[in-house]
Amino acid sequence: MDLAVIRALDVHVHVEADAHGHFSLDQELLDASAAYFKGDEPRTPTVAGLAGRYREAGMAAVVFTVDATTATGHPALSSEDIAQEASQHADVLIPFGSVDPLQGAAAVERARRLVEDHGVRGFKFHPSLQAFSPDDPTYKPLWAALEELGVPALFHTGQNGIGAGLPGGRGLKLRYSNPLLLDDVAAEFPRLTVILAHPSVPWQAEAISMATHKANVFIDLSGWRPKYFPKELVHAAGRMLRHKVLFGSDYPLLTPERWIADFEQLGLDEAVLPGILKDNAAKVLGLS
Repeated sequence: MDLAVIRALDVHVHVEADAHGHFSLDQELLDASAAYFKGDEPRTPTVAGLAGRYREAGMAAVVFTVDATTATGHPALSSEDIAQEASQHADVLIPFGSVDPLQGAAAVERARRLVEDHGVRGFKFHPSLQAFSPDDPTYKPLWAALEELGVPALFHTGQNGIGAGLPGGRGLKLRYSNPLLLDDVAAEFPRLTVILAHPSVPWQAEAISMATHKANVFIDLSGWRPKYFPKELVHAAGRMLRHKVLFGSDYPLLTPERWIADFEQLGLDEAVLPGILKDNAAKVLGLS
């Protein structure tokens, strides 16, 4: 990937469908999240579709799915297939994998194969959707493996659009997405890069504290239009965390163009924008 020819690196982009018409979520959850975000982009992009869209926009993207097979009973998209397809678009796409933590040792072995055999550059986890608490010692072998493999782990944190508005939120538990549950992980695995995805509402102070305290903790700013960012996050992004926050859109739920347009209106010093939009992520992903 030639960083000089892209204007931004979006670290949070969802692959929602495969070439066979299989979706990442069941229809009820897809519909609920679409209603929550009120997006006007196609809700189920494929790898090829994302490559074309980001190439045209002059941007690159980290792409992934979430394997929540055990918790939801819905078969996940194949991270192996996503990695293989993304390799055909290496000028604009960086594949992350996803494994189901509830599958124990099998998840650890699959994570190793995804990195060593399929070239994934990191992993995406969604504790609420996958129904696990990241600080549970049960999952230490998985975090140890990712630390050994030298790839980052990106975790959904904060409010959840999946299941929003459904009775009981379709059983998804928000407390699993409290970023403070990841403080144990970051402390016990100091060579594991932990990325807290999204403004962590209602736990924003916890996320900022973690990213300030621990060199291996970063924040991606996806999933919210910047004009709705908590004030303390805007302040931190422009100052003490200017090297620790990363541009992410949460596409297809929010477009990168809308995110950037909002972000440029926050009044931050223009000197911090290149880092947030591209350079910080490039360093985290080992591209620079």
